[in-house]
Amino acid sequence: MELRTISSNGIRMRIAEQGSGPLVLLLHGFPESWYSWRHQLPALAAAGFHVVAPDQRGYGGSDAPPAIEEYDIFHLVDDAVGVLDALGEKRAVVVGHDWGAPVAWHCALLRPERFRAVAALSVPYVGRAPAPPTQLFRMMAGDRFFYILYFQQPGVAERELESDVRSTMRRFLYAASGDVTEPADFWQKPKEATFLEGLPEPKTLPGWLTGADLDYFTAEFSRTGFRGGLNWYRNFDRNWELTPQLDGAKVTQPALFIAGERDGVLAMVPVDAMRDLVPDLRRLLLIPGCGHWTQQERPAEVNAALLEFLKGLEGSA
Repeated sequence: MELRTISSNGIRMRIAEQGSGPLVLLLHGFPESWYSWRHQLPALAAAGFHVVAPDQRGYGGSDAPPAIEEYDIFHLVDDAVGVLDALGEKRAVVVGHDWGAPVAWHCALLRPERFRAVAALSVPYVGRAPAPPTQLFRMMAGDRFFYILYFQQPGVAERELESDVRSTMRRFLYAASGDVTEPADFWQKPKEATFLEGLPEPKTLPGWLTGADLDYFTAEFSRTGFRGGLNWYRNFDRNWELTPQLDGAKVTQPALFIAGERDGVLAMVPVDAMRDLVPDLRRLLLIPGCGHWTQQERPAEVNAALLEFLKGLEGSA
């Protein structure tokens, strides 16, 4: 595997790259990096694919523009297209997890000539919301804390999450995983609470998360802070305002969806909506006992599903 920096869409992006063959682009979520795909890069490369996992805009070794509006969905999709351009590739299969999943879905919607298939982990495609998303989030949350609303005010979440990065990453990764043993009511807290308030401290790290893994994430976010990733959340309403043309749009490319049965996202987003909106959904895989960090928690199952999907695409190139 090679780490290098490329130019994409006017910014510098660090990519992890391995293998040769048809291109597969892996897009991470929050708070993660290319490293979240550490188990997929060698497995897909060994199967005959050119696999590339960038640090997305605002993360890791990639640039983090200061303006919030530079993290809207068009910038993020154009970043992905720019990676293809920098590699001299016309088309790719795009795979996204967490925030990377909406980017992957929008790559398929907005640039279908560049992305021939899409696989999403954790976040299903449910189409355009009927109203600005933060309005819906407030209705859903009522008098309870909701993390996306907490993330909206610049500086607030940054101060909390950056006060002890190692503790933040350890508690967050554990709390959203399928290995958490404490009752899930730590997400059901008063509106005035903070993000980390009530998140349990694991007695030991889950088996899928080593000390070295935690060291890597801690070092990255200690250096960059969390502002870049949080700015993605601050574009929910802007993304909605910018995409009225996507009302009723369907993802017509071959698609795969994978999630953990214990992923909290599934309690908020109806998976069944994909049946109509993604007519070529070839498989919907829910992994028992798995939480939110799908490809890290269950790499064997995820790799097998991805390879089955990739090898089933016509012509594979």
